[in-house]
Amino acid sequence: MEIACYMGLELEKIKIKRFADGEIYVQLRESVRGCDVFLVQPTCPPANENLMELLIMIDACRRASAKTITAVIPYFGYARADRKTQGRESIAAKLVANLITEAGANRVLACDLHSGQSMGYFDIPADHVYGQPVVLDYLASKNICSDDLVVVSPDVGGVVRARAFAKKLSDAPLAIVDKRRHGHNVAEVMNLIGDVKGKVAVMVDDMIDTAGTISKGAALLHQEGAREVYAYSTHAVFSPPAIERLSSGLFQEVIITNTIPVLEKNYFPQLTVLSVANLLGETIWRVHDDCSGTSEPYSSLSID
Repeated sequence: MEIACYMGLELEKIKIKRFADGEIYVQLRESVRGCDVFLVQPTCPPANENLMELLIMIDACRRASAKTITAVIPYFGYARADRKTQGRESIAAKLVANLITEAGANRVLACDLHSGQSMGYFDIPADHVYGQPVVLDYLASKNICSDDLVVVSPDVGGVVRARAFAKKLSDAPLAIVDKRRHGHNVAEVMNLIGDVKGKVAVMVDDMIDTAGTISKGAALLHQEGAREVYAYSTHAVFSPPAIERLSSGLFQEVIITNTIPVLEKNYFPQLTVLSVANLLGETIWRVHDDCSGTSEPYSSLSID
C-alpha cells in the first residue's frame, strides 16, 4: 500500500482465500492483459504460505496474459540456504529461485539479499536493492559526530556489508566481532577486532532472527568500552526470544526497515521502523522505464 501511495497508483484488486484443506486460491479481479505487473510479496514467516501465494499469483498473471511479471520481494525467504555447509544438504535458495522462474516471473526485484551470490541463482534478470540510503539519512538526522562513530560487523561473514556501510558513513572505522557458531540459531561471541572504546558503535547486519548474534556482540562492545550501541538491520524476522534480547537495555536504538511487517506485540521502546516504500517505488519506476540506477532521476538509488 505504501509503495502504491508513493507512486500515485492504486493497488489492483486480487482475491486470495484458503480452502478447508489449506490450499490457496487466487483470482485477479481486474484485467492485466498487456500490462507490466509488479507483485509485491515478502516471503517472510510464514515463509511457505507466502511463497506459495507468490507462485500462484505469478501463475495467475501469466495465464491472464500480462505483458511482463516482476516479483518484488522485499524479504527473500530461504536466502540463508545459499550453499552446502555439510553433505546431503539442499541449496534451497536456488530451488526457490527456480520455482519463481518456472511460475512465470520475468524479473525479480529483491532487497538486501543475505549473500550476493543469490543473484546468480535466478535465470531471469534480478535487481538487488540496498536499504542503506534509508538508514544513512536517518543516522545523519541524529547529528552523531563522525569522529565518534565506528561501524561493527557482528560476524566475519558480514565484513563486506559493514565496510560498504562504513564507507558511506563518512568512511567510519570498522570493527569485527569474531564468533563461533555451534548450531543453527546459536552463536557464541569470542572476541573483538578493532577499537570501540568511548565510541558510538553501529552494528550492521542484513537480518535479525533470534538476535543471539547481535545481542552477544552488543554485550561485548559494552565490555570493550563502547559509549552507545545502535543496531541496524534491514530485515526484522524477530523469532523468539529476539524481542526479550533486543529490549534488554543493551541497545540505545534498534533500527529496522519494514521489508517484513512488524507485529504490534513486537514493538518495544528502542525500536525504530524505517520505510523502504519510496526506495522500492523509485526502483519499480526505473524498471518500468528501462532506466539504469545511475541515470537521472535514479542516481541516488543503491541498485545492483
